[in-house]
Amino acid sequence: MRRIGKRDIVAAILIALFTGAAFTSPPFQRLQGLSLDILTALRWTMFGDHRDPATSPVVVVAIDGETYETPPFKGSPTQTWTREIGRVLGSIAEGGAKVIGFDVIFPSSIEQSEIPFGDVSFGSRVRGFDRDYLIALRKLSDSGKLVLGEILSNDHPDRPDRAQQLAVKNNIRALNVHTDPDNVIRRMPLSFSIEGQPVPAMAVELAARSLGVKPEAGPTGITSLSGYAVPGAVPNTLTLNFRGMGHDVPAYSFADLRACAEKGDTDFFRRAFDGKIVLLGSILNFEDRKLTSMHLGRGYDGGPAARCALPAPASAAKQARSAVAGVFVHATAVRNLIEHDAVTELPFPLRTILTIVFAAIIAAAACLLAPTGAAITWLGLAVAYAAVAVGTFAHAIALPLTEPVLAGLTALAMMIGYRFVIADREERFLRKSFAFYLAPEVIDGMVASGKMPVLGGEMRNITMFFSDLSGFSSIAEKMTPAELVALMNDYLSAMTDIIESHGGYVDKYIGDSIVAMFGAPAVDPDHAQHAVAAALQCRDRLDELNDSHPAFRGRGLAHRIGLNSGEAVVGNIGSRRRFNYTVMSDTVNLASRLEGANKYFGTVIMASEATVNQSRSAYVWRELDMVRVQGRDEPIRVYEPLAEKSQQTQEQGIRAATYAKALACWRARDFAKAAELFESAGGDDPPCRYFAKRARIMATNPPAADWTPVNTLEGK
Repeated sequence: MRRIGKRDIVAAILIALFTGAAFTSPPFQRLQGLSLDILTALRWTMFGDHRDPATSPVVVVAIDGETYETPPFKGSPTQTWTREIGRVLGSIAEGGAKVIGFDVIFPSSIEQSEIPFGDVSFGSRVRGFDRDYLIALRKLSDSGKLVLGEILSNDHPDRPDRAQQLAVKNNIRALNVHTDPDNVIRRMPLSFSIEGQPVPAMAVELAARSLGVKPEAGPTGITSLSGYAVPGAVPNTLTLNFRGMGHDVPAYSFADLRACAEKGDTDFFRRAFDGKIVLLGSILNFEDRKLTSMHLGRGYDGGPAARCALPAPASAAKQARSAVAGVFVHATAVRNLIEHDAVTELPFPLRTILTIVFAAIIAAAACLLAPTGAAITWLGLAVAYAAVAVGTFAHAIALPLTEPVLAGLTALAMMIGYRFVIADREERFLRKSFAFYLAPEVIDGMVASGKMPVLGGEMRNITMFFSDLSGFSSIAEKMTPAELVALMNDYLSAMTDIIESHGGYVDKYIGDSIVAMFGAPAVDPDHAQHAVAAALQCRDRLDELNDSHPAFRGRGLAHRIGLNSGEAVVGNIGSRRRFNYTVMSDTVNLASRLEGANKYFGTVIMASEATVNQSRSAYVWRELDMVRVQGRDEPIRVYEPLAEKSQQTQEQGIRAATYAKALACWRARDFAKAAELFESAGGDDPPCRYFAKRARIMATNPPAADWTPVNTLEGK
């Protein structure tokens, strides 16, 4: 986690304010509607709707495909259906319906037809055809149980024909809907101004008549119905709550009801319509389809309704569709009013504040964390917020969803861009500059603290790595300075890459020598094992360079490596004006002595007993000797790593066992036997040859009685 400054805080605040205000501004108003669509789909997916359609206060009588295919309607123009419509409406009213609303408009009558039929018009031939229908309309209208629909328009108004208007007097209400700029219906108008007076919309009129009250407009412009203040983010509208995705409103086929009336089954009409608000409308695949808030989750053209006289057609099962029949938009509005279940949207100030807060959290995360971590934070917060929003929407309260999520994503991108261009430019320069001198962990600590390095250190258990090229001076004499530098750069680069790949940190280069540590700055509990692995790979890598690299070929370069583990002080050590991140302790000195001790035994790698103990399980070792190095009185056991346990060869195992037996004879003062064993395993093994020579000398000139098997090394 990076350290943030005042400039970062100001940038995060400004980005949050900008993105929050931008995504709730009028140019992005469609996002508010998209939030409703997504919430509607998610709520349906997560919770569904467990209400029984039979409990719905509103039902639909559908002039549907079945009606068009059923006699006597099949093949007949709809203007000839009016008598049957009047009969069915009468049966519905007698069954106890509270009020009936028309979502269909018959703008003309068959009686008005001027098509010639013989020597007169067809209309005059059927004069009186609509009489029964008009009488039914008048009767229902006078009882307050009927409301016809109309479409208000300055250009092309759509109204029932003149005879129907006279029959129902003033019982005509507008069916106009509120369509958003993206052609989706999410809200319904509550009233319309007609001749300067507010007139309730169809849905409000039906709900009011069902409740036996009149809608009231308060001083703030909020419409109330029987004490229910209708919420609306857009003035004079109701935000539709499609809780049941249209499936919660039963739809009765008009053809079945006509047959039921023909049969005289008054009990069915009482069971189906008693106390209900009835909407007569069309449900057709090609007419009056509306995109609503259900279009993402896909809605239904009504729920299952009981049948009376006709068997259900084979295709009666209702399929989910993006666009639903328009009558269910009005039915949903009526149900929302009756059940006080319209959606409450947050007002503009609250939506803006919530969006800004969301963006601010993401901007802060993008300021503190790496881009990947900030992106994960945005995703996690978006999912959590969406879950809260869906849970709230289950209670008909719509929190903004797309605005905060998109504002947060934009704030994330802007904050990352700000960091890349401005805030982190200095940090990148610092990392790039100091990467050549310090370990990445040290640089991370400097950047995270935001402070200059200070003197001081801490005790760590580490493994020191010392290496040095043997006979380098004589080789250097035969090379030009440019050749020497190129050779050393290739050698040191190869060795450093290996050391760092195993988690080591190169402390310094001293000529052709490398001083490195494992276990600091980064904490590494397996530092000894990693140091041994690096030493073995460095040994093999130099052999490869000697064989294949043009600058090395023919020079026979060899190096010695010393390893020692123990406690040491690591940290910033030096003067108050100039210091290095380095290490100090006797652990370091002993590793240096072990590097030099290799030349006595002819070995490449020598490790102390402490390093062996911390990494023994991973490697095959052989004990070389008990030695006393210069500058230390206490003798130590020294070891040579032969190979990883899984890679040990049979020859290595035999040689190590022979060497161990010979060393035991040496320590038991059986020098002749020791010399014999060392010589048998000698061959190309320098330690065996070294000990065989010493054993022959000791066999010829036995040491004093107080002799101890400790090899005191005189040089470094």
